[in-house]
Amino acid sequence: MIPGETLVLPLDLADLGSVRRFADDWSGPIDVLLNNAGVSSPTRRLTTDGFELQFGTNHLGPFALTNLLLPHITGRVVSLSSQAERAARIAFDDLNHERTPYRESRAYASSKLANLLFITELQRRLTAAGSPVLAAAAHPGLVATAMTRGSGGVLSRLLVRYLAQSPEQGALPVLLAATGDIPPGAFTGPEHAMHMRGGAELIGRSRRSRDPELARRLWEASEELTGVRFALVTT
Repeated sequence: MIPGETLVLPLDLADLGSVRRFADDWSGPIDVLLNNAGVSSPTRRLTTDGFELQFGTNHLGPFALTNLLLPHITGRVVSLSSQAERAARIAFDDLNHERTPYRESRAYASSKLANLLFITELQRRLTAAGSPVLAAAAHPGLVATAMTRGSGGVLSRLLVRYLAQSPEQGALPVLLAATGDIPPGAFTGPEHAMHMRGGAELIGRSRRSRDPELARRLWEASEELTGVRFALVTT
């Protein structure tokens, strides 16, 4: 349990209006912004603003929230990603999966690659603006949560049931990213079982997720889709 006062405010990352209201109502400094909410859907669904649900909730919502809150952030921005990003590509001509057949795992992996590309470009922009804020990403591993227990096929559900770790264990890489001595743009994950279970350490990521041109292109597309832009002035 975290000591001190707890304030709970409504926020729906699948609704950009909700994101803007939350940011408008916020006052005071933010030591760490942890973008840890996410969804996975077996069927193609849409956000309030008409974006494919996984891309909209897992990437566009946190993208808008982070940029709107950035003037308040003093320490770190941490976004949750996944090693599923290694199998992903960003289809810029079909970000909402309107023309290609929808597959849950493909859409989820794409959103997780988007999370890493977001951190890549965010850190570049923060550094260019002379900001001390650090951006990082974390992979919690295979964790038994309401989302993982209800998504995927039979094999995926069996893997979660028998191999997944607890949410408390999955929080360790997130804590390392939020509070540890790590470099800018770092990616953290579990230490064992191919970075799927136990402990926390710095881990590798795909070359695609580190591509500065791809990160820039996704950022610009995200700005156009959300109407939200980088909030700091570049020095």
